[in-house]
Amino acid sequence: VQLVESGGGLVQPGGSLRLSCAASGFTFSSYDMSWYRQAPGKERELVAAITSAGGSTNYANSVKGRFTISRDNAKNTVYLQMNSLKPEDTALYYCRAMRLSIFKKFDYWGQGTQVTVSS
Repeated sequence: VQLVESGGGLVQPGGSLRLSCAASGFTFSSYDMSWYRQAPGKERELVAAITSAGGSTNYANSVKGRFTISRDNAKNTVYLQMNSLKPEDTALYYCRAMRLSIFKKFDYWGQGTQVTVSS
């Protein structure tokens, strides 16, 4: 199982980035996907989530209206489009894949990609 994030970098306030998370080793279309972030000295927090078929999304209040999560099940990839970036969006961004069955919880994390918003 692998989740590989990409697309992070340094951007000025007000700028945009698009993060990608490429999945392999499991049935991507059966998993709910989400993006989390962790800033230095802070706890990891949920940023956005999308259901397995992409029919439902959820966002942290701090990113609503600025970030958009989407997925392409044919490409086994989930995206996070980040617009109007603020310095407080600076963090290590992780993607997560999760599926619950009656008998087991399947839960995978990527290694993260750094996003730095600074002038």
